[in-house]
Amino acid sequence: MASAAEQLAANLNFGVFAKATELKKRIWFTLAALVVYRLGTWIPLPGIEAAVLQELFQQSGGGILGMFDMFAGGALSRMTIFALNIMPYISASIIVQLMTAVVPSLEQLKKEGEGGRKKINQYTRYLTVLIATFQAYGIAIGLEGLSGAAGAAVQDPGWFFRFTTVVTLVGGTLFLMWLGEQITARGVGNGISLIIFAGIVAELPSALVGTLELGRTGALSALVIVGLLIMVVLVIAVIVYVERAQRRILVQYPKRQVGQKMYGGESTHLPLKLNTAGVIPPIFAGSLLLLPVTVASFSAGGGVGPEWLNTVMAFMGRGQPLYLAIYVSLIVFFAFFYTAVVFNPADTADNLKKHGGFVPGIRPGKNTAEYLDHVLTRLTVVGAAYLAILCVLPEILISQYAVPFYFGGTSLLIVVTVTLDTVAQIQSHLLAHQYEGLIKKAKLRGRRG
Repeated sequence: MASAAEQLAANLNFGVFAKATELKKRIWFTLAALVVYRLGTWIPLPGIEAAVLQELFQQSGGGILGMFDMFAGGALSRMTIFALNIMPYISASIIVQLMTAVVPSLEQLKKEGEGGRKKINQYTRYLTVLIATFQAYGIAIGLEGLSGAAGAAVQDPGWFFRFTTVVTLVGGTLFLMWLGEQITARGVGNGISLIIFAGIVAELPSALVGTLELGRTGALSALVIVGLLIMVVLVIAVIVYVERAQRRILVQYPKRQVGQKMYGGESTHLPLKLNTAGVIPPIFAGSLLLLPVTVASFSAGGGVGPEWLNTVMAFMGRGQPLYLAIYVSLIVFFAFFYTAVVFNPADTADNLKKHGGFVPGIRPGKNTAEYLDHVLTRLTVVGAAYLAILCVLPEILISQYAVPFYFGGTSLLIVVTVTLDTVAQIQSHLLAHQYEGLIKKAKLRGRRG
């Protein structure tokens, strides 16, 4: 069966794609939604002096703010209606998933199927509004305290400005949340991941031009630029290799006789990915790292914060030890946490036992669950180390030469992983279309016969 599916996938061509009208509609819908998102990243907040803000961001855009602006596709540095991007929704998802593991009522909801999932999604949306409101108010307070050579960043500070900023930013986040859900349901790929992907890809050309400009002015040597490009190619190759790597656990099914026929006796495999969590840990880590910046904005309402807070924020700059330590810790934590969320060894072992499947040399049931958990833990250790090295090592190298964030491991990981997932979904849609065509032909032949 697997070989037939692979052969069918190999025969997919542009002729098949041209006939897949449903897939074309999904692709066009996805592209249109991403265009709407990109247009929104250029609509500025009311009452903001864009030139002053741009000047200030260029001076202090490193560290967490630079990473967040990368996720937002430049919307934060331009302070547009999508400045918060989809990050409050991601933060809310993290909190709700953590609560699901600790609160029995939420854990019960998770087991109730589609109805429980809808309730959990509703709670996530409510929490998104609260987090977005908190962060938007922090941004409004922070903006009022900013001033540059050309004057203040806010034309008319006060409660009206704060109110309009909060309403606009929260509305922008909720719109992106809805847009992401629409892409997932009616388009191709994961909507939330594609929104972040589109923001990074849209800024890549300007990042490349900026890097070449640094070489032209002599800020970067030609050797460093060539080394950077080689590093980017190597990182992409490593990402593709590891994201496709998997541990295949052999599963056998015993033979059984039903009437005069023999069934079963087949062997298959259970694939466990080396990086089960995918791109989620770096995104979650980046989202949570934004919270201290919001708190700092509250504390520094007049533009001058406590000395201890300024010191902490200085250590949270690009390539600083505290920043790297927290970032690595969060990546490792979410690698294990999200793997535990998406793969349950006990449930998998029970399903194998119900269908008569077993791992050779391992007793069905509890022993199989323990074996799967042992294998998955070892894989997750390697996967977490891979994510931490991939995201942190380029950050350390790039921080020494002031190269844009877009050439870091985090951005490349998101771009490559989302591309692989989206292409896989397109291939599955094409494969389903091929099967539908074969079934229709078989029915027509049956009627003729």
